[in-house]
Amino acid sequence: IKMKIKSVIGLLILSLFFYSCEYFETKKISSETFVKDEIKSINWKDVDQYPIFKNCELISNKEQQKSCFESTLSSYIYLSINVEETVVTTDLNETVTIDFMVDKKGKLMITSMIIDSLISAQIPLMEKNIKNAMDSIQPIAPAYKRGIPVKTSFQLPLEIKTIAN
Repeated sequence: IKMKIKSVIGLLILSLFFYSCEYFETKKISSETFVKDEIKSINWKDVDQYPIFKNCELISNKEQQKSCFESTLSSYIYLSINVEETVVTTDLNETVTIDFMVDKKGKLMITSMIIDSLISAQIPLMEKNIKNAMDSIQPIAPAYKRGIPVKTSFQLPLEIKTIAN
């Protein structure tokens, strides 16, 4: 009887050993499945690093990079369009909307610009001055996503406020 109990216990232990191997088995996934899962997890509407101007290159925080990029560009455009003394006949409180992109090489390009007809009538060189400003300032680096340079699009609203003389 002791022999039977030992052999039953031995068979039981041996069968548990074979069944428990399933729990230690690792699942293999194909590289194609891994890439598809990884692509699904990427937020394509956000970048890891925004385009950088020279004065922003030491900033590592992403939100501060974005803020520095936008404020540098806005300031530069405002300075460029305020160079000339412009006389207006009516008060203006309008917004110029500039849609632009920074390509993978860091080149900044205007894609569209919405200028109110009142601004165009009062300040006819506004569009030309903005284009010249945007052409003359360029980031030193493009935006990056996972270490790869990427094209990014932005919309920059510029408030134009004047008082008529």
